[in-house]
Amino acid sequence: MKVGGQVGDGGEDAIVVLEHVSVARGERVVLHDVSLRIKAGEHLAILGPNGCGKSTLLKTITCEVYPLVNPGSRVCILGRERWDLTELKRRMGVVAADTLGLSTLASTGREAVLSGFFSSSRIWPHFTVTTKMKELAEEILHLVHAEDLAAIPVGEMSAGQQRRVMIGRALAGTSLDVEQGGVQMLLLDEPSNALDLAAQQDLREMLRGLAQKGTAILLITHHIADILPEIDRIVMMREGRILADGDKSRLLTEDHLRGLFGREIVLTERGGYWNAW
Repeated sequence: MKVGGQVGDGGEDAIVVLEHVSVARGERVVLHDVSLRIKAGEHLAILGPNGCGKSTLLKTITCEVYPLVNPGSRVCILGRERWDLTELKRRMGVVAADTLGLSTLASTGREAVLSGFFSSSRIWPHFTVTTKMKELAEEILHLVHAEDLAAIPVGEMSAGQQRRVMIGRALAGTSLDVEQGGVQMLLLDEPSNALDLAAQQDLREMLRGLAQKGTAILLITHHIADILPEIDRIVMMREGRILADGDKSRLLTEDHLRGLFGREIVLTERGGYWNAW
């Protein structure tokens, strides 16, 4: 299935270009005149309260939803305005907050990671899994600290274990393309939801390792503590609009967070992580 326009100029070294984008879900406009540029290798957090349009913005970047046709509106991803969705998934690994499907739950951790090479929910009988894919899958399981989950069905894993395996699946979808000189970018939608404190900490440290190894991180969250020390840019959203976009050191303040969430907030920092009270 094809989406978008034709091959175009992404502008400088930007891999995501949104210009004056508005998006409707049903009868309601949920994104209003959003403009955003993301450079290759950048680590970025999109922060805002529930219902502010963060997930819709992510789906716009991955071409799962379409912007309204307005003068001056443009979406350009990795230098192109037209994409085959299966091909795009091999360039951007997406870990959504959606519930896992039954097919994935019945797969083992290794099978779930391997399914990422095919942008599929599981390994189906007609798929051909190559030796290279198997080798990369083992490397990815090690990278996401999930070697011990390789033979365990996803449905028998804890929420934190499932999240690590789903990140592995997303990385698998991009790994072959990266070996051929492509761009690797991981997009995470509320990654710490439903995780206990220990699982949250394990997940964040694992994501730090990926960021330090060169994987670009785009994090969608309403939890201040999810913002990794490696993330240096914050985009603040409220009611479908971007309120602020800039350096973490400038925007992650009590005054800015008070305006974003509409509450009095006390901000603390420890070891590069921030928490709001």
